[in-house]
Amino acid sequence: MKNKEKKQRSVPFKIFRVIGIVLLVIIVAFAGLIGFLSATEYRPKEKEEVEIQGNVSSTLSVGDSFKIMSWNIGYGALGDNADFFMDGGTSVKTADTERVNSNMQGIINEITKESPDIFFLQEADKNSSRSNHINELGLIQDVFSGYNNSFANNFKVAYLPYPVPPMGKVDSGIATFSSFGTTSAERIQLPVPFSWPVRMANLKRCLLVSRVKIENSDKELVLVNLHLEAYDDGEGKIAQTKMLSDFLSSEAEKGNYVIAGGDFNQIFSSADTSAYPAQEGKWAAGEIDVNEFGGDWQFLMDSSVPSCRSLDQPYENADKDTFQYYLIDGFIVSKNIEVESFENVDMGFVCSDHNPVVLNAKLG
Repeated sequence: MKNKEKKQRSVPFKIFRVIGIVLLVIIVAFAGLIGFLSATEYRPKEKEEVEIQGNVSSTLSVGDSFKIMSWNIGYGALGDNADFFMDGGTSVKTADTERVNSNMQGIINEITKESPDIFFLQEADKNSSRSNHINELGLIQDVFSGYNNSFANNFKVAYLPYPVPPMGKVDSGIATFSSFGTTSAERIQLPVPFSWPVRMANLKRCLLVSRVKIENSDKELVLVNLHLEAYDDGEGKIAQTKMLSDFLSSEAEKGNYVIAGGDFNQIFSSADTSAYPAQEGKWAAGEIDVNEFGGDWQFLMDSSVPSCRSLDQPYENADKDTFQYYLIDGFIVSKNIEVESFENVDMGFVCSDHNPVVLNAKLG
């Protein structure tokens, strides 16, 4: 009888022991993950010189016209078939290898067709799980070998454990290509709105600043490629926009020609967005008050064509009339540059969740 009672008492003990071991394994695994993310966290300096690849020496002169294009290429995996969990969709992995290659070919074809003198890219992957480890930057570099190009990481995580299934490794950033000789390129770190430990596995957004010599002048064409905050509570966007404004003002005060372009993840307050009203429950863009930049700037967004679409659902079979669209890609241009034309190119979001934006300009 005593042995039976002893055996009965030992059953709960064994259960608690198993639970304890499981909890210990979870705690050790979590601690290991935090330690790994901490050890591998991407920690860029406030300012870093960026390597310029290519051998281009041509220059611009006052009075010259040129074409500049900007495109968030959605890491080659956010075509019209895709939805994404961060925008209210369900998917994490949004494209297989064949689809990524197809999207990238479409992107390369469109850039070739437009034949810009300068182009900015955002969300260009080098070696990421989400794009099947295809070197997208390398594909573009191979085709556009007649350009100088520079690249700056803004998303570099050895392993992103979120969500389920996890995104895994991310190695991505922004790239600037120029058919004019680039004298220097610099990565400037923007404020990071996330604190530890979220910060370790999040984007470290930046400005990629490239400089082009103006012939027979002590002035420069300053090119600022950017991709500002998307998923913060709003404070990050404000801080990053303020830093951008301060930088642009400092360059304008030198008399330089300045163009900042890319994915602002915000609407210019001067833009007409009446055709794209915000829908309840969808990701909402912030707003940049253009008056806070002063009167020396031209803010360009083309309201005739949306520059971005929501990723809460795939686009290919959706009702296009009720879809959520955005106007968040464009350019800020200094007043000493004449804007000859500006447009969003309607690509039907086949290759990316963004449309390219194209500016024809002239040095005044």
